[in-house]
Amino acid sequence: MNFNALDLNLVRVFDALMRERSVTRAGDRIGLSQPAVSAALNRLRHVFNDNLFVRQGNEMLPTPRALELGERARVALAEIEGMIRSVRGLELAELDRTYTLLGADFFSMLLMPQLARTVHEQAPNVRLRLLDSARGDVARLLQENAVDMALERPLELPDWVSSTLLFQSPFVIIASRNNEAVATVPDGGQVPLDLFSRLPHAIRSIDGTLSGMVDEALQSHGLRREVTLALPHFQGVALAVAAGSHIAAVPMQFARAMKAQLELKVFEPPIDVPAPHVNLYWHSRYDEDRAHQWMRSLIIATVSELGFPL
Repeated sequence: MNFNALDLNLVRVFDALMRERSVTRAGDRIGLSQPAVSAALNRLRHVFNDNLFVRQGNEMLPTPRALELGERARVALAEIEGMIRSVRGLELAELDRTYTLLGADFFSMLLMPQLARTVHEQAPNVRLRLLDSARGDVARLLQENAVDMALERPLELPDWVSSTLLFQSPFVIIASRNNEAVATVPDGGQVPLDLFSRLPHAIRSIDGTLSGMVDEALQSHGLRREVTLALPHFQGVALAVAAGSHIAAVPMQFARAMKAQLELKVFEPPIDVPAPHVNLYWHSRYDEDRAHQWMRSLIIATVSELGFPL
C-alpha cells in the first residue's frame, strides 16, 4: 500500500461506518450521499484486501479486520481534528458536525427542543441526535465514539470518562385527575403512606426491572409498593397513569411539563427519596476540544435556563 496515495477521507468514511453500522447513516454523519459512501467502501476494501463490513439485515457488521482497525482510526481522526481546531480556533458559522447524545426520553421532551433552537441560531450546519439510554453501556459507547456525551444518573465509570453535574431531579408522584383513589388528596399535597403502598404503581424501566430508588426508600421503613407496570419511557408511564388507576414516581421537571397536557395531579411522596443527580459524561480525550466544549457549555446553559435545580 502506498500511503501517499491514500485519500484520508476514506478513513472518515470507515470511522463513520464503524459508528453507524449503516451506509445511509454514515453518509448523514459526514455529509456524503449513499452512493459516495458505497464507492468509498469499495475503495477501502481494495486498500485493506478485506470486506471490512458485511450486511446482516439492515446493519453493516464489521469484520474482525475492521474491528482491529476501528480504534486506531478513531484515535487518528481525533488527533487530526484536535490539531486543526487548535490552529484555526472555533468558527461556529463554519462548524459542520453531528453531535450524538445519549439519554432518556425525558431529555427529548424537555431539553432537546430548546437546545436545538440555540444550536441552529449559532451553528446552522450542526446536527443533533439523541439516542435512547437503552442503547447500551455508556463507557463503551463513549470509547467507540458512538456517542459524544451521555446524560445519565451517577455511574461507576473508568477514569478516562469526564463528567460534570447538570442538575438534581427530585421525585414527585403523578396520578390521573380522574383517579378516585386520590380524589381527597389535594394537588401538591402528600399522598398518605398507606395509600401510596396500596395503589398500583407504574415505573420507567429500560430493562424491565420492577423496582427502583423509591423501593429502596420504602424498604428502609419496612414497607413495599405494588409495581404492576414497567415501561421503557417516561412518556409511556405518564400516558398509562393519565388513562388509568396507576400512580407513578417521576422526575419533578417531567411532571411539571406533563401536568396540564395530560390532566395530572402531582403530589409529594410520603417518604424521603434521595433526589438523583443527573451528570453529563464525555470521553476525556475531548476535554480541550473547542467544539466539544462549546456543546457542553450549551447543554449546561440550557439546563440552567430551564430552571432545573442544582
